[in-house]
Amino acid sequence: MKLLLIEDHIEISKVIFEYFEIKGYDLDYASNGEMGLELANNNQYDFIILDIMLPGIDGLAVCKKLRTQGIDTPILMLTARDEKEDILNGFNSGADDYLIKPFDLHILEARVKAIHHRNLGTQGCRTLTFEALSLDIKTHTATRGECTFQLNNAQFILLKLLMLKAPDVVTRDEVIREIWGNDSPDEDLLRNHVYRLRALIDKPFKNTYIKTLPKVGYQLKSDSN
Repeated sequence: MKLLLIEDHIEISKVIFEYFEIKGYDLDYASNGEMGLELANNNQYDFIILDIMLPGIDGLAVCKKLRTQGIDTPILMLTARDEKEDILNGFNSGADDYLIKPFDLHILEARVKAIHHRNLGTQGCRTLTFEALSLDIKTHTATRGECTFQLNNAQFILLKLLMLKAPDVVTRDEVIREIWGNDSPDEDLLRNHVYRLRALIDKPFKNTYIKTLPKVGYQLKSDSN
């Protein structure tokens, strides 16, 4: 697996780099946002580990820029701040996961592998459809009518689950397990992912698809049914 590490703290970078290199990973390194953007645009990576607090262009801006450029490589953000608003800002910028400093290197690797394997598991599958909505499994792109939406990893996993089980209910526990594994996220994080997905595929249209069953889960269901 080829990783890009964007981190300005030399000691932290050295520890991460050495740990993953010993494990057999191929790594590139950037000490600031500008260098990270250049490497990400000129090379193909399986995963990006991105610090939020960077000199010049910070990690949030780097993440947003990569997503607007159509780069959908999974991104895990490193942050020394554990405030809910900061974490939500990371997800809203297009990140797939986050880890609060200080962290255990084994946990970091486990999260990298889990997200990477989920992406690999979707390769070669068909395009999923539900009424006027379609999901391209390879590109993580959703299409409804004339509108096309690029999904981040969490949005993609959520929509794929909903489409695979439609019109049956996907429980909250199922969503949490697929996105975060054994880690239980803050309640607001799951609601935020659902809200952001609704804003993409439902808000521009008269009929809504994503329904919430309070305290149970979510489902794709047409208003006409």
